[in-house]
Order: sequence, then C-alpha cells, then structure tokens
Amino acid sequence: MISPFGQKAAGFILAVSLFGSSALAAEGSESVDAACMVETSAWMLANFLPDPGDFYQLCFGYQLDEKNVLLLNGITWKYGAPLGIAMFDPSFDSPDEDYPGYVRAFGLGLGYQRFVWKDLFAALYAIPFAQDFYTREDEYIQSGFQLYLQVQMGYQFDIGRGRFFLKPAIYMNYWPIDTNFPEAFRLKEEKWPSFQPFEPHLNFGFRF
Repeated sequence: MISPFGQKAAGFILAVSLFGSSALAAEGSESVDAACMVETSAWMLANFLPDPGDFYQLCFGYQLDEKNVLLLNGITWKYGAPLGIAMFDPSFDSPDEDYPGYVRAFGLGLGYQRFVWKDLFAALYAIPFAQDFYTREDEYIQSGFQLYLQVQMGYQFDIGRGRFFLKPAIYMNYWPIDTNFPEAFRLKEEKWPSFQPFEPHLNFGFRF
C-alpha cells in the first residue's frame, strides 16, 4: 500500500525516538537567545524505503516566551489507503484496503505548543489540505479538501547549548472534514474511522 508511514518505518522511528531520548536524558536543556526555529520530521527517512510515501515536512516556529510557541507547518504526502486504519492493525499493510489509486495531499497549517512541565510539551495543530486523487496509472481524477487536526504530547531534548533539539512525541490525529472522494475511494474510506489515535514521531530542528 502507498502510505506515508509503513509498519517497518513506524517501528524504526519509535526505536530511534526511544534511543535518542535515553541517550540525551542526562544532557538536560539549556536555553539560547534565539526566538526563531525550524524543524522537520524523521519520517522523511521513510522516503528511502520501498513503496515510499513521498512525505516532506518543514515547520517554522517562533517562541513567544519561555512556555509558548507559535508554528507554521508545511507538509505534503502521498497515501494509498484510508488514514483511519490503526498503525498496528493487521489491515494496515493489507492490499485489500488499498484505494484504486492514491491521494496526493498538500497542507499548510498553524500550530500552538506549550511547555507544560520543564521540557514536556503539548501542541495543537490545524492543517487544511488540498487533496488530488489519482488512478494507479498516475491519471488525475479530481480534487478535494481535508481539515486535519492534531494533538501532540512529547518531550524536547536540547543539544549543543540549546541550539539544536530533538522532539520525540505521540500524535493523535482527527480529520472531521474530508470532501469530494471519488466513489471507488469512498467505498474503502467509509469502513474506517476519521481518526488515528497513536502515531509515533521524532522531529529535529535548530534555533536561530
């Protein structure tokens, strides 16, 4: 199935997150005098695996004060089966659940992050996506719209006197608006919920 996150990639990211977290836990965090930041996702490494999802992300942030951060998140991916299939469900990589084609999504959204205790953070994102539907032969069918809402819980580890950082986190995703699916895609989509309750992530970035 064409998916941004396969089970092997999910296991890899989860393992890297846990290893990186434990390796850096003793280092602690040191603040630097830099309010701007840019970050991206280790999920982009999955683009080098077979059947890649063409997943790319770039997120710009501005730290308002010690606890509050505003973010602008640009993201694109390609997926070939309903996003509501739980990542560790046996059906996740099943060809039986594939669309008769794929979806290419382009999104630009806003986020708010708050440090709730030391470097433990919670974040909220709202990302509107323009979605293009294609056949398996890469022929364009039609376009639709998706509103993608996301809750994140994670911990930020600062590196190099706080100039660089790692952010292992768990995401919970919900898309209440998902319009104009072709009929054959919709028949696959309606079997699954419009949420994904568990998605491991590892972002990394730097301040400037």
